[in-house]
Amino acid sequence: MYKVLVTGAAGFIGFHLTQKLLKLNCEIVGLDNINDYYNVQLKYDRLAESGIVVKDIPENQFIASAKFPNYRFIKLSLENKAAMNELFMNEKFDAVVHLAAQAGVRYSLINPASYIESNVQGFLSVLEGCRNTNVRHLIFASSSSVYGANTKLPFDESDRTDHPVSLYAATKKANELMAYAYSSLYKFKTTGLRFFTAYGPWGRPDMAYFIFTDKIAKGEPIKLFNAGKMKRDFTFIDDIVQGISNIVSKTLCDIDGRVPQETSMQGLHAVFNIGNHKSIEITKLVAIIEQYLGKKAVIETYPIQPGDVENTYAEISKLHKEYNFVPNTDYEDGVRKFVAWYREYFQI
Repeated sequence: MYKVLVTGAAGFIGFHLTQKLLKLNCEIVGLDNINDYYNVQLKYDRLAESGIVVKDIPENQFIASAKFPNYRFIKLSLENKAAMNELFMNEKFDAVVHLAAQAGVRYSLINPASYIESNVQGFLSVLEGCRNTNVRHLIFASSSSVYGANTKLPFDESDRTDHPVSLYAATKKANELMAYAYSSLYKFKTTGLRFFTAYGPWGRPDMAYFIFTDKIAKGEPIKLFNAGKMKRDFTFIDDIVQGISNIVSKTLCDIDGRVPQETSMQGLHAVFNIGNHKSIEITKLVAIIEQYLGKKAVIETYPIQPGDVENTYAEISKLHKEYNFVPNTDYEDGVRKFVAWYREYFQI
């Protein structure tokens, strides 16, 4: 049984990915520091869905899942170098999916230090763990924000990404460069995934679609920046985790088939867009939420915010070619599923 580490396992994408990978007959170790960037109760409830039902989880101690015999969870901060090193040395992972990070573009204007600590220093701990224990493949979360104010659409992996408009974006670009350096120096495979606005059930409360749904349901006004004329490539969570699962599955099949480790940089390091390959205006998103909530939004308009970009739109042919990535959830269906979950979770 192969062993996979998933960092950020109490987070939105990490939770869904863990559920998916448990079906691959792997041993999964989930890691998260359960910080209070947003309501920790949602994080604990996600963990409970995976059988991790202990409240006030102690630091650096494994908790076994009550549902899945091949799943253990550990509460640990990436910046804890000694504990991270011990974890890698003791567990000897075959692959690592690194999703843990300080998220959010606007929050980076308020607490910039947390982005350096988690996204740069924490990522270094993961890279060091991988190289010291011969991890076969590190798959890590980058972001569409690395494209900055790029106006060429759709965003292609070959586009320049050296003009970030937020510190969050700068840390994600730094991750890509750090991974390239480690692949070059130590000859293990690294793959960065530039996520385009993930959404769906169990999502993050700081994301626009969640905020809009919550405030419309409560009859509170919503804020539309740039008069809601911005567009986003919203990507449904099931499509995202299928894409990541395809990469992990291929990695484990290669190990099982004793495929030789790549030595060229083309084979060792890559970045991919992972998006829906469609772009929707925020005003249209609001209209769809209104439809499924059965309530009209009270709208307030504001100027565009520092760090925001007007449009995101992913070219995904590279990920399709390499890992058969095919998003197949349209916005209407995705928002319907999210609103249904929202109603059930909050008993509305």
